[in-house]
Amino acid sequence: MISDFFRKITFLLSISISICVWAQDEEPIVDFIPDNTYDEVADRMQCIEGEIPLNFNQRVMAFVDYFSIRNREYTRDIIRRKELFFPIFEEALAKHGLPDELKYLSIVESGLRPNAISRANAVGLWQFISSTGKMYGLRPGWYIDERMDPYEATDAACRHLKDLYRMFDSWELALAAYNCGPGNVRKAIRRSGYKREFWEIYRYLPRETRSYVPQFVAITYLFNHLDLHNFQEEAEEFSPQWDTIMVSQYFHLETFSNQVDACLDDILKLNPQIKRGALPEGTRDFALRIPEDIKAEVVANRAHLYDTASKVGKKELQYLARNSPGSTYGRKKLVYRVRSGDVLGTIARKYHVRVSDLRSWNRIRGSMIRIGQRLNIWVLPTYSEQTKKLYAVDLPEAVKNEDKLVVKDGQQIYKVRSGDSLWSISKENNTTIEKLKTANKLASNTIKPGQSLVIPLK
Repeated sequence: MISDFFRKITFLLSISISICVWAQDEEPIVDFIPDNTYDEVADRMQCIEGEIPLNFNQRVMAFVDYFSIRNREYTRDIIRRKELFFPIFEEALAKHGLPDELKYLSIVESGLRPNAISRANAVGLWQFISSTGKMYGLRPGWYIDERMDPYEATDAACRHLKDLYRMFDSWELALAAYNCGPGNVRKAIRRSGYKREFWEIYRYLPRETRSYVPQFVAITYLFNHLDLHNFQEEAEEFSPQWDTIMVSQYFHLETFSNQVDACLDDILKLNPQIKRGALPEGTRDFALRIPEDIKAEVVANRAHLYDTASKVGKKELQYLARNSPGSTYGRKKLVYRVRSGDVLGTIARKYHVRVSDLRSWNRIRGSMIRIGQRLNIWVLPTYSEQTKKLYAVDLPEAVKNEDKLVVKDGQQIYKVRSGDSLWSISKENNTTIEKLKTANKLASNTIKPGQSLVIPLK
């Protein structure tokens, strides 16, 4: 019955021979969609199969039709971006001795978007959740999230995939585990009577994972046969040639780009892990990627450029990071559905907000939340040319005129303000809660506005 269903869907989709896109004062542009039969696709699939099995069936065929017929514009969008990232993937996969076709996995994960964030707060091209990212050396943060770094995240993904393959000795099961975790794959193996093939344990896997591997197979096939599905040459995006400069200070990217007459979007595209348009105070030896053609000018005028970039936007960003509990200024709303095991603290850490914010936004008095409850969360979007106006905060006069971090007797002293917590202060000053408590002989996490705290030396 399922096979008949997919056969009917395939037939109905294939009868749509072409789509006409009309442009004003121009002839209609015809996007011809070839009729590729099941048997033709199956034959081509066998020809491209490498180290990773590309098992073909009606489920895979349905995804081939989806990406090549029903959602052609999505596929075109990926084709335009592939040269931005495929060279990075190919180099890393070769370095780790992994199959080259794994480069297509990022399409399934993120659609080749380095700033992609899922509902489960998985981030980046390879969609690392916070805990798995930390296992492979990717540090999340309010200013910088290394899961969004195409180079670092790709290297981490290669190491993770290599570990999963060692665990299951099967690329199909390794891919399934990448999606739902090795625990769920082991559970499916047990429930299936200890079968060891993906399609043998298929019905025991989570629903999303049942679609995950077929999508990978469909994408792998399609990107090897784009011409046979009439995907014309697209205007592909390319990354500019780049070099690096080392930065160890607060550094405002727009100010820097304006001084050297560089395109801000190019610098942001080269450094997508910089979420707020600036490197924070306390940065040490950050390798900032810049267009290669401006490197000589930057080196020649380094002192002036760095000094100017250190003086813009610092208070505004610090205010956005710490503003009063419940503030929605400069933020966009998302809705989170509470899952089993969730508490306010873990949700707050996941979205880089405070527990007090969650309580205020959702009118929660205590800490009780229930499974299925919907929580409003206001997050600050990633810095870009389109969102940078949200960062131009109209600071209260008291904030503008007060320096909160001073040096006294060789120590940095921080003056606590309303809305501060040890967690927010530790993140802002690149330290830990434990070090703050030790340096200030604090027995608890309670602090008060006006209190002076010693910031531990790096």
